[in-house]
Amino acid sequence: MGLSFSSIFSRLFSKKEMRILMVGLDAAGKTTVLYKLKLGEIVTTIPTIGFNVETVEYKNISFTVWDVGGQDKIRPLWRHYFQNT
Repeated sequence: MGLSFSSIFSRLFSKKEMRILMVGLDAAGKTTVLYKLKLGEIVTTIPTIGFNVETVEYKNISFTVWDVGGQDKIRPLWRHYFQNT
């Protein structure tokens, strides 16, 4: 009985971890959205070469957000980021 209660309590109140992958065309606003979520404000960004990774906390959920650059030369690499997202 105690184990069942512990399991239910853990599911309801423990911190959940989620992963988000943001891909899209270059200059679409992916990095702007990421930092708006993270910082709560719009920041000036430069084109993403490679990727940005940030953790965003919301209620009892911790989101790991991957923002992958959208340039033509980077797009073939997108498929490598899909696993576990």
